[in-house]
Amino acid sequence: MSEQRLQIVDTTLRDGSHAVRHSFTTEQTAKIAERLDRCNLPIIEVSHGDGLGGSSYTYGFSKDDPFALIESAAKAVSRAKIAVLLLPGIGTIADLERAKGCGASVVRVATHVTEADISAQHIGAAKHMGLMAVGFLMMVHMLSPEGIAEQAKKMESYGADYINLADSAGALLPEQVKERIEAVRAAVKIPVGFHAHNNLSLAVANSLAAIDAGASYIDATLRGLGAGAGNTQLEVLAGVLQRKGIETGLDFYGLIDASEQAVVPIMLRPQVIDGGSLMLGYAGVYSS
Repeated sequence: MSEQRLQIVDTTLRDGSHAVRHSFTTEQTAKIAERLDRCNLPIIEVSHGDGLGGSSYTYGFSKDDPFALIESAAKAVSRAKIAVLLLPGIGTIADLERAKGCGASVVRVATHVTEADISAQHIGAAKHMGLMAVGFLMMVHMLSPEGIAEQAKKMESYGADYINLADSAGALLPEQVKERIEAVRAAVKIPVGFHAHNNLSLAVANSLAAIDAGASYIDATLRGLGAGAGNTQLEVLAGVLQRKGIETGLDFYGLIDASEQAVVPIMLRPQVIDGGSLMLGYAGVYSS
């Protein structure tokens, strides 16, 4: 089992796109990416909320070309890797090649938790291109820990560099997160990560449970920006981890400033748990 220092992956410029109706501009993207890079985020995910190819009548058009957003982020950072999300059936290998040309070096290939097999071509293509490839299993509350472990093993066999479990509906309790992370860690030889949503106000608690269970990567966003009730709030998580003595290398105070100065002014609404988001999390239904 590989061990490494905990790494926080920022998804403000991808999952957060849902919360601003995909209205990020290249200027806003560059500003946020630069601030995140300055705060030592190792990976910054940038794309339409539904990933490469998501800018469409079906999922909503991006205000600016998503590939221009990727390029603007890549030019704004000096240390961080730029990641993109790809859902097979929405994004294509041609999209991935174009994203690489715009500066992306990480791709997170996302499937429903029972459908890891549809990621084989995309993970394989990513590795052929020299990209870091992540197997991203969504809606993990819908399958048993043992079942998730079997799906994770498939993604590992395709060449994934780590497996990310996403509580896409914000439906899990901390003990359920722990069971799932532990099951996958026992089944694969690569690192495991976790992506929380805050529908039950448990995103930070669930992220801590994942870390306690051995997760090496944790997703978070500035101000908690994200689909539905939002994601784990990055600056809060950074402060909690610092209080716990868990080393991440993040600039806690810099993240507070980045949230207040770069994200709050462009938010369309407060990122809160309203009645709809609460009921979707309680019922285990995805909200975007």
